[in-house]
Amino acid sequence: MTFFNKFNKNLKSSITSVGKSCLLLQFTDKRFQPVHDLTIGVEFGARMITIDGKQIKLQIWDTAGQEAFRSITRSYYRGAAGALLVYDITRRDTFNHLTTWLEDARQHSNSNMVIMLIGNKSDLESRREVKKEEGEAFAREHGLVFMETSAKTAANVEEAFINTAKEIYEKIQEGVFDIHNEANGIKIGPQHYTNANAGAAKGAGAGGAAPGGCC
Repeated sequence: MTFFNKFNKNLKSSITSVGKSCLLLQFTDKRFQPVHDLTIGVEFGARMITIDGKQIKLQIWDTAGQEAFRSITRSYYRGAAGALLVYDITRRDTFNHLTTWLEDARQHSNSNMVIMLIGNKSDLESRREVKKEEGEAFAREHGLVFMETSAKTAANVEEAFINTAKEIYEKIQEGVFDIHNEANGIKIGPQHYTNANAGAAKGAGAGGAAPGGCC
């Protein structure tokens, strides 16, 4: 059995056909699938990573970009600690729809949810319609983290997911997320509970309170 300290639920949302499913596959399986069926409803992926010497399991929900599945997507926002909002740098229309998707995400999610803005398909520079500076400006205006990626070459894919997880981890350390409320998209693994209980017993025996904190 694998033990872990935290369980972070990340969500990926975007307009259709921007490569978000390919991003997930590249992150979890280290491979690129050039032909990928449209996501119907929600797909799932998971991977163990290490942050600050602690094992963390990322549970990632890949939500459909089609309008017909918008109500399903909204239900997944509520239990997410982080989200990757993805657009296609070769399609201006996907960038133009970002404001609508962002408003939807913030309306139906925890106010502390970490949102990473992703401009995907950076390998197709000759077909670029959205300048990198535009993505950076949108991210600054809306308080998002920004990065361009390529699911095909794997450029920045690892960094996109792990940096989002690090942002969530820092918020946990700062006490922004209530780690005892799984509605925030965070679940403490059995190893943490074992250590925490042992620490509490030791602290009580010494006549003092066990220190708080996530890990």
